[in-house]
Amino acid sequence: MGRLKAMTVTTSLITTMRAEILDGDLKPDRALSENEIAAEYGVSRPTARVAITQLEREGLLRRSGRQQPARVPRLAAADVEDLFLVRMPLELEAVRLVAGRAAPLTAAAQAVDDLREIAATAAHSAFVDADLRFHRALVDAVGSPRLAAHYERLSGEIHLSMVQSRLILGRDRIVAEHDAVLEALGNHDGAQAQERMHAHLAGARDAMVAHFANGSAHS
Repeated sequence: MGRLKAMTVTTSLITTMRAEILDGDLKPDRALSENEIAAEYGVSRPTARVAITQLEREGLLRRSGRQQPARVPRLAAADVEDLFLVRMPLELEAVRLVAGRAAPLTAAAQAVDDLREIAATAAHSAFVDADLRFHRALVDAVGSPRLAAHYERLSGEIHLSMVQSRLILGRDRIVAEHDAVLEALGNHDGAQAQERMHAHLAGARDAMVAHFANGSAHS
């Protein structure tokens, strides 16, 4: 873990730690005390405390009490089921709304192209980022700041669940399913867009739940 780049120190610390968690450099179950973070990143304890609090809000750190060290959560099948319980209605409503209007889909289409072209040797987190940019672009296309903010609060845990499970649907399947959703949206067919998005999300959920239930989460 390196020293921090120029930004505000707090923002830089949060950004750096978030990336290290999502890249898998900070491993699940690792204890991270305020003192340890302060020493390792060269920041003050109050700055470390603010960073922990923010990453807790994002679901990327957990702690059992204020005096306890924070830990990168090791997600389980129940976490994935609960995450999709909230995620699926939001995304299904988003595609319904987008299908009914002339919302720009350029960002979503670009995300699919990026995923299609990403190198096989790319870091898994880069693959996950391209995948999730498609979903975030559709939510953003609704034009609701509150919906976008609510979805953003889930994004860290969604990303973490995919990193820890090494999401096993495969790029070709994901690209094909994203393309199918875009086709339905381009035809302004809200029912078909919802049906295809539901099938896509349910497939991802079921694959991750099975993976975690089998005790094979990536560590």
